[in-house]
Amino acid sequence: MPHHRNYPESLPIHPFTTPVRGSVEVPGSKSITNRLLILAALSDRSVTLTGALFSEDSRLMVQCLRQLGIAVETNEGERTMRVRGAGGFLKSGRADLSVGLSGTTARFITALCATRKGGEFKVDGTPQMRKRPMKGLLDALLQQGCKVESGRGFLPVTLGPSGLRGGRIFVETSASSQLLSALLMVAPLAEEDLEIEVSGGAEKKPFVAMTQRLMYRFGQPTQTMEPLGNDRVLLRVKAGKRYSIPPTVAVEPDASAASYFLTLPLVVGGSITVKGLHPEVLQGDYAYTEVLRETGLKVTHGTIGTRASLPCGKLPGRGISKNFWAISDTFPTLAAITPLLKGRTHIQGIAHTRHQETDRVAAMEKELSKLGQQVDSGEDYLRVHPGLIVPSEVDPHGDHRMAMSLAILGCFNLYADGSPWMKIRNPACCAKTFPRFFKVLEDLRNNRSE
Repeated sequence: MPHHRNYPESLPIHPFTTPVRGSVEVPGSKSITNRLLILAALSDRSVTLTGALFSEDSRLMVQCLRQLGIAVETNEGERTMRVRGAGGFLKSGRADLSVGLSGTTARFITALCATRKGGEFKVDGTPQMRKRPMKGLLDALLQQGCKVESGRGFLPVTLGPSGLRGGRIFVETSASSQLLSALLMVAPLAEEDLEIEVSGGAEKKPFVAMTQRLMYRFGQPTQTMEPLGNDRVLLRVKAGKRYSIPPTVAVEPDASAASYFLTLPLVVGGSITVKGLHPEVLQGDYAYTEVLRETGLKVTHGTIGTRASLPCGKLPGRGISKNFWAISDTFPTLAAITPLLKGRTHIQGIAHTRHQETDRVAAMEKELSKLGQQVDSGEDYLRVHPGLIVPSEVDPHGDHRMAMSLAILGCFNLYADGSPWMKIRNPACCAKTFPRFFKVLEDLRNNRSE
């Protein structure tokens, strides 16, 4: 298996010829790594992150922080990142910041830049990132006195910050909960308490709860929330209190990345343990284990981690109807294996995934149809009636989650002789969050896991 930077343009997926056995380690959580990088930069001490994720998204975040004058030392071999917190002060007054296709970097860095009094910052990304929503955050920063030049609320954007005043602002968050998380993390730097009137439901999202729990863990007061009616709430964030972060903080294993391997027994039988993954993690995507239970997998928790196993003779699993609104990053994981499930699968609550690395609903419908499945969709749902699988080359549309999800389906031994029937175009897109994904999968197939 080549290094991820040397993958062929189209990668054959070799099926498993025996049930999966063993355990795997997945990378640290992207969501937590990038949040901790921001929070560490806002603290007034040096903080070392252990088990940190090294991927395109986290490297982009580190690069942007360095351009803003925040010292970050990295050791990829030891999976550590050491951030010299500057108490929220950005030394650099000017920077051209490239965020690639990283939504967390785009939203969090933009909010961080707005905390500086004076300067000019340009933020831009890939052509696809220029299509991803930024407007709710940019409008909120305008209300705080920041000068904002952008094309209809998308990247590229030029910021002329004057610090955060505090007071009451309005933010529309239906397009992405990251817009709210970005504001929350920098809110303690405001001159006065920040009252955020939220519409769009982001305050209910697990990723916002993750942001808040990290803030509380590191010394910020609990935020109060007042319902306003018409699906709006008022969040109050106290200003003036510094982040108090221990010198060393461990990053949890990525629950979204774990979903691919926990699903594997549904495709090839057997059992697998994801090391270090426990129900107490901050990540809402751990709830995907409940989805797996509904399909027929047995999921248990032990001292080593979380184990998924298929009871003997229970293939195929069951098709289900499920709302993925709270765990939408995992909807492609289930959608990709629906050709192997018994009965129809109906996935709902996924309209906002149309604005991510790709339109995930449309992309999954297209690739499953190519694989011979009967698929229909609406703005907020995908419905799959499984049929005979047609061997194909699938296109993940440049989306890491599409690629990894479809690769799990490709592990099915369709010809019963271990020969590949699926190829995946542009497999290197997995480097966004899981550069070694295909190597880990290969080791499992060859019984080289621990």
